[in-house]
Amino acid sequence: MRFARDLLVQEVGYAMLRSLGVTLVAADCPSSFLDDGPKSNLIRQILGAVSEFDKAMTVAKLKGARDHVRRAQGKCEGRKAYAEREGGQELVALAWQQHGSLNGQHQSLRKIAACLAERGCVTPNGRPYSASAISSMLGGR
Repeated sequence: MRFARDLLVQEVGYAMLRSLGVTLVAADCPSSFLDDGPKSNLIRQILGAVSEFDKAMTVAKLKGARDHVRRAQGKCEGRKAYAEREGGQELVALAWQQHGSLNGQHQSLRKIAACLAERGCVTPNGRPYSASAISSMLGGR
């Protein structure tokens, strides 16, 4: 059903552009949009169907590749967590250490960020980590 809908949208779009005076010229067959006969109509529909098939195959291949990486590594999309970045495990361990270093009481997220900055642990652009970044390092605590 989706295929028929896409062909209908393609043909309606072509008719609308034509009514606006736009002339379409296909790179692979320049005369395919100039004629209005059944043969040209069939060619347009076949080209649309091939294009739709190619898109569906690309989407399927990309999904298969993501699934393969996900099975092998456990994660393949999204931003890396702080612990997954280069040197990130030490950073997260230091944040946890600072989290409970004040007589067994938890420090504020801003104080932890300041302590990390004093030790040279800053963002890639040289700024101290934000309280929300520290919260992410501590697992949303």
